[in-house]
Amino acid sequence: MKPTAPVPPRPARPVRPARHRGAARSALLATVTALLVGTLAWPAAERAEAAPATFAHPGVTVSRGQLDFARQQVNAGAQPWKGAYDQMMSSKYGSLTRTAKPRAVVECGSYSNPNYGCTDEREDAIAAYTQALAWYVTRDARYAKKAIELMDAWSATIRDHTNSNAPLQTGWAGSSWPKAAEIIKYTYDGGWANSGRFSTMLRDVYLPMVINGSNSNGNWELSMMEAAVGISVFLEDKASYDKAMAKFRTRTAAYVYISSDGALPKTVPSQNLDTTQKIVNYWQGQSTFVNGVTQETCRDFTQTGYGISAIAHIAETSRIQGQDLYGTDVGERLRHALGFQAKYQLGEAAPSWLCGGSLHLGLGPVTEVGYNALHNRLGIAMSNTERLTAQNRPAGSNNLFVAWETLTHGDNLS
Repeated sequence: MKPTAPVPPRPARPVRPARHRGAARSALLATVTALLVGTLAWPAAERAEAAPATFAHPGVTVSRGQLDFARQQVNAGAQPWKGAYDQMMSSKYGSLTRTAKPRAVVECGSYSNPNYGCTDEREDAIAAYTQALAWYVTRDARYAKKAIELMDAWSATIRDHTNSNAPLQTGWAGSSWPKAAEIIKYTYDGGWANSGRFSTMLRDVYLPMVINGSNSNGNWELSMMEAAVGISVFLEDKASYDKAMAKFRTRTAAYVYISSDGALPKTVPSQNLDTTQKIVNYWQGQSTFVNGVTQETCRDFTQTGYGISAIAHIAETSRIQGQDLYGTDVGERLRHALGFQAKYQLGEAAPSWLCGGSLHLGLGPVTEVGYNALHNRLGIAMSNTERLTAQNRPAGSNNLFVAWETLTHGDNLS
């Protein structure tokens, strides 16, 4: 199978006219060559995975403009944002009495068994992000200081992640930390003395665990790339941003099927899924491919929701950084994935060709970001996703890496 991430074109070979050709022929060939070089080079210059010349901050999943809009709506008492904010503040993550529970080594086995610091790390990271959002809305410095306290506790302590779920755990926690850090570093003027140590933590403990990806189920690599992209923005690490975004493009194309892929889904080259049977096995036994079915649809909708959410988060970060992926195949795949899963999450019975007619539902609060970008920004009709999004508002947290997206992205065109 061919790789799906855009591949920079090879430079065009210089055209050398035969010795017996005349000067006119040489000039013509030189002109054609120049045109070819220019034409072939253009996509490389516009690659969607290229890091921006200057990173935008705050710039991980939520922008300053989106934060300002959310703040204005909450302060005006407008719905659904005020209800979403109240939900956030009444959660365990919004408490100013929260005490961090850092560990030097977080050990997470399959399905977090054993669970030595796994839940504590993920929830402290979500709490830091929650406190940062609370700071931005209220301008109450206590929330900024609590976010800093949580981030400082972990950056002073953690050294490693171990056991079989370490890559996924690192991806989940590593997706929330930079969202919190971006808001505090770039909007709070009270100072953050240990921000450098926090950067070192992200660079040395988190980034190496996620940047090379995973050959496990697709939601693993997508969550890992979400963390890698967010960390790269905070660190202003262009090389890591490029690497993560390229892996993201390849994995997204291999995670969500669209009809233009052909008879079979695209694959990740390193997985060597080089026969139809291997692909079907990897897709949980699914052998009929239609727009929006994902590699994990027949596993369960919860895992599928993780993958869809990570796709939306990375696309949103890319948009904030000035390189919009929603108009590419990423947006098309996201649109179809949301609509397909939403239809069944809303109650439509599964046909016999889909997962043998049996689905395990539980998509989670994962539709707001993609729905806002594709429907509200681009005007694409998404009736199933619209119904599910409205039904789930205000969207809360999945207690892993998704949190408060009705507040930050609900009908937010900023």
